Amino acid sequence: MTARHRLVRVPASSANLGPGYDAMAAAMALHLELEVEEAGEFSFDEGGLGVSTGRDNLIVRTFETLRPADGIAFRLRSEIPLTRGLGSSSAAIVAGLYAADHLYELALTKEEMLARATAIEGHPDNVAAAIYGGFVVCAMGEGGPTAARFDPPEGLEGIVVIPPDQVSTERARKAIPAEVPLADAVANVSAAAMLVLGLRSADLDLLSRGLHDRLHQDRRRELFPRSMEIVDSARELGALGATISGAGPTVLVWTTWQDAGNVTAALEERCAGWAEVKRLPFSPLGADVPEL
Repeated sequence: MTARHRLVRVPASSANLGPGYDAMAAAMALHLELEVEEAGEFSFDEGGLGVSTGRDNLIVRTFETLRPADGIAFRLRSEIPLTRGLGSSSAAIVAGLYAADHLYELALTKEEMLARATAIEGHPDNVAAAIYGGFVVCAMGEGGPTAARFDPPEGLEGIVVIPPDQVSTERARKAIPAEVPLADAVANVSAAAMLVLGLRSADLDLLSRGLHDRLHQDRRRELFPRSMEIVDSARELGALGATISGAGPTVLVWTTWQDAGNVTAALEERCAGWAEVKRLPFSPLGADVPEL
């Protein structure tokens, strides 16, 4: 019998998206690739990323929620920087689920994948973007997580500013109080509505107005002050606006494709010697298992 062998490709993701705290996310054109193969013994090639190669690896632990990893060889390659706010843990979780599902032909639906991934990650936004691609709006209900998906509008492009620092999701979450002023909550609901409407109608002026946040970014400012300086000055550099990506410290700068070159150049000058600047399109594609 021929040994089974699969390749899984999962995109990075940016969550929060300004006012869309833990409710919105977007797939980005950076990828994690995972090969799994029946090899007779367990092994894990971490591709030089410095992550665990044992059964405690997040990919393996997730894989084993569906099937044991005995006899499976894992080979990991990833462009997604770790603990920078671009959904590296969510990509790992989705990769582990997809690898087990396709290797053993379990035929899980995307909805089942989302429920399982959310249970492991603790929130649905990043994993939903990694599964479905495009932009997602998520909610948690009595029946579990749900996600509504739509394509990125034409003419919109992302640029990411990736500092070398790491910020843990736990620390970023602790910076948000359990209760916030009513005015801040109302402002964010209004901004989130404008952001979604702007994205759906390709109205980039409306989208720009919808990027304002009063819930989480200022309260986390001390965790990444230089990143917040980029958020504050993005419009002066010619962008539509900017948001902290996930738990940070990466900054997602929103721009049009016509302005992306000039904005990138301005950011590279501003961030020289401090952070990496990368043009990073929004991706309409979610997790995939291409033919080998």
